[in-house]
Parts: sequence; C-alpha cells; structure tokens
Amino acid sequence: MEDFEEFTSKPIQIMCLDDEPSVLRALVRLLRHHKLQAIPFTEGVDALDALSKQEFALIISDMRMPNMNGAEFLEKAKALAPDTQRILLTGYSDMISTVKAVNQGKIHAYVEKPWQNQRLIYLIEQGIEKYRLIKHNQALQQHVIEQNNKLKELNDSLELLVDKRTKQIRQILKQLETANEHERTDHKATVELLYNFINANPNLDAQLAKNIATTCLQIAKVLKLSDRLIEMANMAGYLAQVGLLAMDPALYKVPTAQLNEQQRKLFYTHPATAQLMLMPAQHLSEVAEAIYHQFEKYNGNGIPKGLKGNDIPICAHILSVARDYWQNIESSQKPDEQKLADALELIKMYSGNFYHPKVVIALETTLNDKANAQSDNVRSMDILTSKQLKPGMVLGLAIHSHKGIMLLPKGHEFNEKSIAKLQQLETQKPTPFRIMIKDG
Repeated sequence: MEDFEEFTSKPIQIMCLDDEPSVLRALVRLLRHHKLQAIPFTEGVDALDALSKQEFALIISDMRMPNMNGAEFLEKAKALAPDTQRILLTGYSDMISTVKAVNQGKIHAYVEKPWQNQRLIYLIEQGIEKYRLIKHNQALQQHVIEQNNKLKELNDSLELLVDKRTKQIRQILKQLETANEHERTDHKATVELLYNFINANPNLDAQLAKNIATTCLQIAKVLKLSDRLIEMANMAGYLAQVGLLAMDPALYKVPTAQLNEQQRKLFYTHPATAQLMLMPAQHLSEVAEAIYHQFEKYNGNGIPKGLKGNDIPICAHILSVARDYWQNIESSQKPDEQKLADALELIKMYSGNFYHPKVVIALETTLNDKANAQSDNVRSMDILTSKQLKPGMVLGLAIHSHKGIMLLPKGHEFNEKSIAKLQQLETQKPTPFRIMIKDG
C-alpha cells in the first residue's frame, strides 16, 4: 500500500490543451480557484511529450486545433496513459466529430463551449475520483501479490502440499469447463478456494458467510428450486462478501450506517467487483449474477440496475433475505432468542417492498423446521487429535492454521505422509488440532 500512499500525497495534476491562450487562461484560473493544479499546453506534440514523462490524473482537450485535432490527440494520449481520464471541449455542434473522439480517444465526457463552470468542475472531480480508484485498485493488487510472495517464502515447509493443491484446483477448473453437464455443476472446490480467502481475512466474518450460505440453501430447498439453483444460492451466500477483498478494510470494518456518503457509494460497488473477480470462472456466472444483484429491491428501488419483482434473479432474492436476516442478528444487542425473533420480524415487515414475499415465507418456514436446519449434517463426526489419526480416515471439515490458512481440504483421505506432516505442524501450534473425521 506504500505506492498508493505515495500517490495520494502527490498533488493532482491536470493537463489543459487548447490553441487559444484566452481559453487556457480561463481554464487554469477556474481550476486554481478550486485548488487544482493545471498545466497548460497549446500544442498537442508538447502535451504528448509531457504525458510520456509524468503522470496526469485528467486531460482537458479542445476538439478543433491545427496540426492535430482533439480526437487524434486523445487517441495518442490513451495509448501513452490509459488510466488518465479524458474530457473533450467542443466549440461547435458537429456530433460526428464528437462521436469520432469517443471512438478514437475513448473520452469519458465532453463539454460544449462556452462551458458551465459548475458542470465542468463536477466532471473533473468525477474523473479525478475515478483515476484515484484505478490507482488504488492497482496498489491493492500489487499489495496482494507482494503478500502472497511473502506467504510463500514463510511456508517453505508446506511447498509440496501447496503445489499439489494448486495443481488440483487448476485441474478442477479445467474439468468444470470441459466436462459433461453433471461435472459442470460440481463447483464446490472453486467456492471453497474463494471462501478460504474470506476466512483468512481478519476483517471479514467467515462465520457470517457460512450462516448466510446455509440459510440460502434452506430457503432454496423450501422453494423447491432445481438442484442447480439450490447449489447456486448456497454458493452465492458463501461468496457474497468476496468483492470486499479488493476494498480498503475501513469501508467494511464498521457498520455501513457509520460511513459517509462517498464511502457508502464505494462500499456498494463490492458486488460489481465480485462479478469481475468471478468472470473467468464461467461456470459460476449465475453465482456472480446473484451477488451482483443482491442489493436490488422487490419494489424496483434497489441498486445497481433498479430491477423489479421477477426481473431480479431468484438467487439474488434469496441472498438478499438471508444476508439481511443474519446482519439483523449480528447488529442486535438483545438476548439470543429475542435477536432471532426480531430479525425475522424486520424481514417480514418489508415483505413485498424490499423482499420477495415467497422468499420471506420460505425463510419463516426454514426457521420453524428444525429438521431442515439439520439437513447439512448428513453424517456424524468424531473429533480426534493428530496422534489418533490412521491412514484411510476421511476429513469431515477442512483444517486451517491459526492464521486461517487451509492446510487440508474437507474430504482429504489421510495417509502416513499427511498424518506425519500434520503432527509436525501441530508442534508449532499453541493448541492441538481438533480434527473432524467422518464416521463409516
């Protein structure tokens, strides 16, 4: 994160290009009045040379200029600095030239001369904020890469196990794309991997994700959805928070109500971030869609698209109800029984408004059906120590290190080598492992 902190400490620079000195003076005066640093240029060639040597958050360019017009300049500027935001000033109503600039220079906005100061400053501030977000995300990605590299160095003793697990994941992802219909629906390994990232993040509540996922599964079963949609709803519950991994923890370490307006806007972009993260895994497209639309409302007043009623994917309806039910419980300070009752009443209060009525009824049914609440415990478990393990035993729940990193996945069949490795790791751990073994 040092790169981003260094970037935010630098003054934001804005490039202004126009062949008319009077226009440039007006632009520079306006920007300086709003405490923005403007660098004026009258020639496109000089501006491009400067762009190759230093960073500009935003470019404001005139359209009609000699030697090189605005569309040509912005096309070259995009190639040199693709993250820099681009605004076009046009002094005539020829939309063909503006469209050309949009296509060639990929401009982010255009303003007709004479401009309105308030409108132009609004667009400039929007562009600067977008540029900051791009740089922030790049810094986050670099930070994640650096942390992963450090983690790899610290876990040399687990290198063989990590390599084996990585190969298994790659094989599973490849098989999910090429195998038959039955195999394409078996996405559990992918979700477990992503959930592990949530579990390893100290600022995210993995138990909350598990509770939401279980409730999504139960609601989907009560609604008698297809097996595929039941599985998609369950996975969406596990991964509803995955987009937060790309955000500043300050945005989700506190209740949303404590954020200011700008922070709330950023926070509510995490479903779109999750959709981008899941895009390479085409077999999880329905899961990504449910997460993306989780803040839509039944009455059409939600985000991001304002979808209404049955236009909202059913798994998004389910996720919305399960998520808010558990978040209502988490935020309550009342005794446990009262928490559960109040959380359900809040959901029922907004049935037909925020939430799909059938999904709300299904939630109430699951909470009244104790047998359904136990549906995930298909087989009983024995809790053993590493000294009691024997080859052939099957792991019932994944084993994690004290830092939350998965050591062995659920379903692992123990052999002499993995038992010895686990016993070795236990000597470095402050407390013994509690190992859940499937019966039978």
